[in-house]
Amino acid sequence: MQILNILEIIEKKRDKKELTKEEIEYFAQGYTKGEIKDYQAAALLMAIYLNGMTKKETANLSIAMANSGDILDLKIKNKIFVDKHSTGGVGDKISLILLPLVASLGASIAKMSGRGLGFTGGTADKLESIPGYITEISEEEFIKNIEKIGISMITQTKNLAPADKKLYALRDSISCVESIALIASSIMSKKIASGAQKIVLDVTVGNGAFMQDIKKAEELAKTMIDIGNLAGKETVCILTNMDEPLGYAVGNNLEVIEAINALKGNMSEDVKQVVLELGAYMLKLAELGDDISKNKEKLLENIYNGKAFEKFKQLVQNQGGDISYIENTDKFQKAKIILEVKANNSGNITSIPAKEIGKLASFLGAGRINKEDKIDHSVGIVLNKKVGEKVEAKETIAKIYANDLKKAQIVLDELEKIIKIEEKEVSIKYIYEIIT
Repeated sequence: MQILNILEIIEKKRDKKELTKEEIEYFAQGYTKGEIKDYQAAALLMAIYLNGMTKKETANLSIAMANSGDILDLKIKNKIFVDKHSTGGVGDKISLILLPLVASLGASIAKMSGRGLGFTGGTADKLESIPGYITEISEEEFIKNIEKIGISMITQTKNLAPADKKLYALRDSISCVESIALIASSIMSKKIASGAQKIVLDVTVGNGAFMQDIKKAEELAKTMIDIGNLAGKETVCILTNMDEPLGYAVGNNLEVIEAINALKGNMSEDVKQVVLELGAYMLKLAELGDDISKNKEKLLENIYNGKAFEKFKQLVQNQGGDISYIENTDKFQKAKIILEVKANNSGNITSIPAKEIGKLASFLGAGRINKEDKIDHSVGIVLNKKVGEKVEAKETIAKIYANDLKKAQIVLDELEKIIKIEEKEVSIKYIYEIIT
């Protein structure tokens, strides 16, 4: 029997050698229990960051982190569970639209969502901006909700991949976030633990994403698909554009309102294309239709006939939310200050940098710098125009929703600088690639 030692494991990875499954399991379990110290884990993470991991190591790390806590059993007779995850972005209200829509067509949706940190938003925060909506429920209630109405959306349960929770916080504190092996294993450990049999991943690319270029995004996608296959989870990755915010709204109440309007058929072209592409593949994996084009038609039909909106109302009501807010979005809390951003000149919008918009919305109070920070659900930024659209001088191109006039004025000045208006025309591609 091999006697394992964390110092020898660190040395091995430092010297660019492959770690065994047993060594990786020892590390994940030991760190979760507190037997391996932060400084030792930090040393191993830095060695992984610098030297990388093989496909086998990355898969073993994902599975070891998943096995550090509970593995949800989502087996319900004749039901295939399909999960969706985004690698993060700005204005990303896709889950709020997509998941009730797919559920309205008979798919079983078990979604655990994170909270926002830094410039990226979190689906859980957006759901909690609906008065009464409960995101923290037991695993038993979670499964009962899905049996009852076909969908439940909650926060990550406390004992789901606890090794990943600890390692993610440590990676952030030692600047080891942008490692493909560590990003892939972090995402996939949660997907494996959350119990779904099939997974559709929205891998965002561009200014407001982890992956700034297509090549790195492709590498991340292929790594996650390999992990999914090894774990017996069929996985599809869809590479989407995150150079500008998704849709128009950035901020919690504001994004929920936009999502409600989208479920009623009023959505921007970028949101529409992402929702239909992801949704079509979710239906295919759920064995509800092999033809991607026909699946998109079905999705559109359930938006226009109102079934998707009704499923969203069911979801909200089933988890304690006040559906009067869904039926009348004027009831949502409003920011006290609204400032209009005017175009300095005529031309075409050529750039609305997602990351900077996300940071400005967070500065207003829509996001968190630290995990403990409280967010203001009413503040944010709503764009009037998207990249590629024509504007006239002095036309309103965005609105700032704020509860602090000084902060609002700072954001106004910044938006006038960063939203680029030029004479040249630009074309936008919303879906880059499908990787299976």
